[in-house]
Amino acid sequence: MPSDQLNPLPATLDAFRQGALPLNALVQQWRAAAEGHEPALPQRYRDVLERILTQLESSALFSEESCSFSQTDIVNALNDWWVKARALG
Repeated sequence: MPSDQLNPLPATLDAFRQGALPLNALVQQWRAAAEGHEPALPQRYRDVLERILTQLESSALFSEESCSFSQTDIVNALNDWWVKARALG
């Protein structure tokens, strides 16, 4: 039976967008959900998620103007990843 580890993730995006969830907590929750999801997500999904989360962490080191990718775009990419991961089953 699949776990519901991924279900709460959209709420974390909303909380992050509203400033109610710090970036490090967002990243930690997404990594934990992907790791704890049963059945295990395919490796390519975990790889893509890790790449997106790493970009998000890197974006925090720079101001929005000096970063080559926007935090908004990266958060939207997380949402897209979530939709595709949920479609797996």
